[in-house]
Amino acid sequence: MVGYDPRFQGSALTPEEAALAGSAAGMVTRALISPLDVLKIRFQLQIERVSSHIHKGKYRGLFQATRCIYSEEGVSAFWKGHVPAQLLSICFGAVQFASFEFLTEAVHNSTLYDSQTAGVHFICGGLAACSATVVCQPLDILRTRFAAQGQTKVYRNMRHAVSTMCRTEGVMTFYRGLSPTLLAVFPYAGLQFFFYNVFKKLLPPPTKSGDSAGLLGSLVCGSGAGMISKTITYPFDLFKKRLQVGGFEAARAHFGQVRSYRGLVDCAVQIAKEEGVRGCFKGLSPSLVKAALSTGFTFFWYEVFLIAMRSLKQRQRTNGST
Repeated sequence: MVGYDPRFQGSALTPEEAALAGSAAGMVTRALISPLDVLKIRFQLQIERVSSHIHKGKYRGLFQATRCIYSEEGVSAFWKGHVPAQLLSICFGAVQFASFEFLTEAVHNSTLYDSQTAGVHFICGGLAACSATVVCQPLDILRTRFAAQGQTKVYRNMRHAVSTMCRTEGVMTFYRGLSPTLLAVFPYAGLQFFFYNVFKKLLPPPTKSGDSAGLLGSLVCGSGAGMISKTITYPFDLFKKRLQVGGFEAARAHFGQVRSYRGLVDCAVQIAKEEGVRGCFKGLSPSLVKAALSTGFTFFWYEVFLIAMRSLKQRQRTNGST
């Protein structure tokens, strides 16, 4: 089970081990879901309505957008921004899971409250994700900028992007959209851990046949938790992406209309006026597919590494006592 569990006191993970498992889970997951992330970002940044009617946007559906990006930019376009995205996933996974394990253990030790309840996982999951967000926000900005640019390259590589953004926009540009990110990430991550905890407890206890059934359950529970959490908090993710590409309008011109926003409230108001309520959910389809896969795989791989580490520690302890 994810989070501090008194039943495993003898083989409890250190923060460093939790960070290693979280970063490894994030790395593997990111490599698998990068194309869906690019699709989601393209939809989120499109001002025009996602429809086949008058004033149609460049991207009108999941399959149409996939064909369009492939024909115009090639297969590699689906991994645009993959280097900063991979660094983001590794860093975020390490900080989030290390913080989560630390917080759940602190709750248990300070209050003797059951650290495996869904409520504790909601609070600790949200706080852990917020700490990871503050640390990793610059990498998220870089990932979004690379995924957003088309054939005309504004940034040649990460080094060029960092130097250009610092010189032309200032250091604080790496924290554009932080407010909506924090507003969204606490309930999003909190709900992920909450529903994952709830769903895992609904599963029958693992049998003696091995861990494969339990790991499959982790994948299914994580997928369900990710889809529910993403749907509830999706508008904040869209606002964040719009704010992150502020000052980047020239590279977006050939995709369609561009807008500048003065802040979170102005962004939300403009989108509601021009694009309607449905505009706040642009890109939801690829985002739900991505959320199901990314959350499911993240918890799956994290549990895999947890099992491996605990087994290793138990073997070492057994060998040391003989």
